[in-house]
Amino acid sequence: MSNKIFVAGEQTGTYLASGPVTEADILHMAHKLARRRLAKGRVVDSPSKTFEALRTLLQEYEHEMFGMVLLDNQHRILRFELLFRGTIDAASVYPREVVKLALTSNAAAVIFVHNHPSGDPEPSKADTTITQRLRDALNLVDIRTLDHVVVGLEGCVSLAERGQI
Repeated sequence: MSNKIFVAGEQTGTYLASGPVTEADILHMAHKLARRRLAKGRVVDSPSKTFEALRTLLQEYEHEMFGMVLLDNQHRILRFELLFRGTIDAASVYPREVVKLALTSNAAAVIFVHNHPSGDPEPSKADTTITQRLRDALNLVDIRTLDHVVVGLEGCVSLAERGQI
């Protein structure tokens, strides 16, 4: 990124740049804003804003990435973590590691997320199967699974909205 300085504009949610802005500058700022939306202490009260942040962070990967948003009892974010990196069409997800991270983070609930590098966010049978396995593993230690969001260039799909959680 160049040495652009972005400052808050007069209206909430607007920014001013110190000079001409490149596409790389805009993408860098978008990633910073998305990370801020997933920062510790933020309340997940708007699924659409959460999906937008997750999409910004994951849609450009050329390989599958699997992560999770860890939440407290009031659905405040404890942390966002990318856990597994896969190939162009699959990522191995290990329930033991998911449960371990959720416990060490003292999470009460989680939202899973992964991307589809193909751009199509339609969940596969493998996506719903791993979601059920992870949900069952986390239920054993009283951690709720709120959603699994699949991200693609064409948008996001929520398994919870489809009644698959």
